[in-house]
Amino acid sequence: MSTEKGSTEHVSDAHYDAEQQRTVDLANNVQAKIQNPLHGIPKATLFQQVETFAQEQGMEDILPLLKKGALLAQHPGDFETIPELDDADREVIRRETTHKWSQPRDLYMTVVVCSLAAAVQGWDQTGSNGANLSFPAEFGISFGNGEPNSESHEWIVGMINSGPYLASCLLGCWLTDPLNHYLGRRGTLFFCGIFCMFSVIGQGLSQTWPQLFVCRLLLGFGMGPKAATSPVFAAENTPANIRGGLVMSWQMWTAFGIMLGFSANLALFQVGPIAWRLQLGSAFLPAVPLTALIYFCPESPRWLMKKGRYHDAYTSFKRLRNSELQAARDLYYVHRQLIEEFAVIKGSTFFTRFCELFTIPRVRRATLASFIVMIAQQMCGINIIAFYSSTIFFNAGYTTKQALLASWGFGMVNWVFAFPAVWTIDTFGRRNLLLFTFPNMAWTLLAAGFCFLIPESSAARVPLIALFIFLFAAFYSPGEGPVPFTYSAEVFPLTHREMGMSWAAATVFFWGSVLSLTFPRTLSSLGSTGGSFCIHARVKTISLNISHTAFGLYAGLNVIAFILIFLLLPGKIFLPIRPLRIISNGVSETKQRTLEELDYVFAVPMTRHMSYQTQTFLPYWIKRYVLFQKVELKPLYNFDEVESITVYEKGASH
Repeated sequence: MSTEKGSTEHVSDAHYDAEQQRTVDLANNVQAKIQNPLHGIPKATLFQQVETFAQEQGMEDILPLLKKGALLAQHPGDFETIPELDDADREVIRRETTHKWSQPRDLYMTVVVCSLAAAVQGWDQTGSNGANLSFPAEFGISFGNGEPNSESHEWIVGMINSGPYLASCLLGCWLTDPLNHYLGRRGTLFFCGIFCMFSVIGQGLSQTWPQLFVCRLLLGFGMGPKAATSPVFAAENTPANIRGGLVMSWQMWTAFGIMLGFSANLALFQVGPIAWRLQLGSAFLPAVPLTALIYFCPESPRWLMKKGRYHDAYTSFKRLRNSELQAARDLYYVHRQLIEEFAVIKGSTFFTRFCELFTIPRVRRATLASFIVMIAQQMCGINIIAFYSSTIFFNAGYTTKQALLASWGFGMVNWVFAFPAVWTIDTFGRRNLLLFTFPNMAWTLLAAGFCFLIPESSAARVPLIALFIFLFAAFYSPGEGPVPFTYSAEVFPLTHREMGMSWAAATVFFWGSVLSLTFPRTLSSLGSTGGSFCIHARVKTISLNISHTAFGLYAGLNVIAFILIFLLLPGKIFLPIRPLRIISNGVSETKQRTLEELDYVFAVPMTRHMSYQTQTFLPYWIKRYVLFQKVELKPLYNFDEVESITVYEKGASH
């Protein structure tokens, strides 16, 4: 059935029944339709459903608002033609596009608190970087340079460094589901803040290495649920058109925390015997405002609705939106999508929800996608730079002070270049950022490695090595840096969101623990060229080995990650962006889609997505951008049922 925009046509109940017969299967969306759950419902029927909803939830006092909100949710692109809206209502909706960064204070408070949580994460990760220089000697576990039991001490130091990551991936991340169930998003972050405060203080006061190790493990109980909950909390509170820009603040401020950690290490390394205690303990500073401010933020309205607390959810939406109309619209839209979601995907216990991550097709695709972006973040090479940066810069020809400053500069570049993603992630898109940055990370790693072959007498050697390492960080920061946590926070349905994010965070922490655990022994092996080796020794072959093995290995892994993302992550590639309305002439992705509409995207079979990428999109891209032919791209997803034109009943009161 077709009509002209703004026309009046009767939609019969029989037609509505026919629409219901072709409801999209959220477990296996073979037709790749992106369907608004309110699509095709006649206005009279829609109003009747809204009245029933208001009566069930005791919200009759806002019934007129709910009706207008339901109409707006049903036809989001045609709000100008909805007669029930007045001029003030239309102006509010227009401002969602024309002034999209004009948001309530409470929304930005949520972002600030989540950013503090990220800064805590980053500082916790780098506090041990400087402490490694002195705490092994303090506890009698030094290694290298003829030290007895050197090999076992290397593993002990690696185990201490990996403690938070081990605790996070094995237990901490999996506490996310029960903590969120009983405490909510805010309560979980408060719980994490307590652990992140007192465990790092305990590290600074430790008298033996087992005490230090236990404190590091306790830190993981705070890091794991925090990493899994903070991006979800931000994603659920922010509107779709700026969600990516705000949720990606997790990685941006994690990078800021990493830079603060490098700064603390640089400032405190000459303090004396207590330097390592101050370097470890200083990470409690950002945890204090996190713990103090979290309850000033509104709770996630989606979580409240999941618990049946609709009045509280509406109050929360009002604090997070610029008008009550927007709050009523989002409340009713999420409610209707939850009805669809819970009818198809049911997870009643912790263990069934975990199993369903791999058994329900729609959820399994999100699990696979989050796994790819998370493991790629650990294996793209960023940590080889973070672990070896000072050694690399020193052996390239820098002095000790210059090497430390260059490492600090690496942290600064990592943070500063995350800012462009705030604006590009909701326009250029999550997947596009990944596909753009991975090839560039690959060639910059290779270039940095090859620069070590330049003769040491050449004046260009040191600047070129630094240049390519900084370029690597600059390409990483707006792409693989912020996207994984943003992407993972969005792709799971509400029924499995906590469990799914636990899986994603556990993935990144597991591989982080592997790198941290094996780092001292790996470094020793790389430096062992027939003589004894000390972890702090300035052995030039280390850098050369790293450049030829690790840099080349990680460059290859970047290429593999590029292929996997191209084939297995739903998304749009290099197509022009239409203002105001969602793209319908190409492949969509997670950007600018509501969290509920993503259920339909991830219900599309992976085989169909892979077939489209290889048989339709790739030939199109070659013809369009290599051969410069004028060709049309056949779309994969059908958004007609989301962007459908407004249909009104005859005789409706205007």
